Amino acid sequence: MKILDIENLSKFFGSYLALDNVNLSVEKGTVLGLLGPNGAGKTTLLRIINGILVKDSGSVKVLDAEASLSAARKIGYMPEERGLYDNMTVENQILYFGELKGAKPADIIPLMNEYLSLFNLEGSNKRKVKELSKGNQQKVQIIATLIHKPELVILDEPFSGFDPINGALLESLIERLKSDGTTMIISSHNMHAVEEMCDSIALINKGRLILQGELEEVKDMFKRNEYIVVMSGRLELDKLGETGFFKSVEQIMPPKGRKGFSYKFVKNQDVPSSNIINALSEQAEILLFEESLPSLNDIFIRLVSDNN
Repeated sequence: MKILDIENLSKFFGSYLALDNVNLSVEKGTVLGLLGPNGAGKTTLLRIINGILVKDSGSVKVLDAEASLSAARKIGYMPEERGLYDNMTVENQILYFGELKGAKPADIIPLMNEYLSLFNLEGSNKRKVKELSKGNQQKVQIIATLIHKPELVILDEPFSGFDPINGALLESLIERLKSDGTTMIISSHNMHAVEEMCDSIALINKGRLILQGELEEVKDMFKRNEYIVVMSGRLELDKLGETGFFKSVEQIMPPKGRKGFSYKFVKNQDVPSSNIINALSEQAEILLFEESLPSLNDIFIRLVSDNN
């Protein structure tokens, strides 16, 4: 079932085309990483999904309803620009946002206390938002986004202002929501976090969707027949070159925690891995043999650079 279904979406600001014929869908219970450089159109897209901006053409359906402020009541949206009220207490802030989305105080308070405990904010209920650190304000914003148990959660740069410990807490919460079947869109420049948490990605550049797919399938599309091996002894590179199996071979520093002699090689197209393993085994024992898939950061840089 599609929680979000976007077809041929375009948006102009005057003569500037911010979104150009975007097609995007998100299946129920999945986590989508929305990527793109600054100014690519990500925020415009998220605002249209939430009914904050009006599209110029195309279709945007959220839970089978046209995107609108009314439909957005079922969405938990945390924008990059935070919207907390400095002089409200943490508790009143969360209650206020929850009730705006249709939740009842009796349901909000137990879940609020659970989230405050998860984020190590016990005892902060009566403190004013302005008295909290920037990182703790970020936690309150996240709680307010989730408090009405939305069917679709959209987080725009959720790791902003978080140290590694709090980032890990957020990752744990996202994994918990995912296991509960919550559908999520995470827009972030934190490529490592997106790679760890997301099932699929969508990459926007200059208002156009230039890549969408399952994360592992996308990585497979961009692999370069590159491998990392760790050997018990030093290799004779000239001898390997005579096999005709390798496009290149170079010695590298061993992976962290590994002992031995490490090499990176690119095999020639259509050469079976079994041939490579046999050639290596003739010289030394293989301690590690793995394909080096491109990171999401590598793919991002390559695609954005090629489309500029």
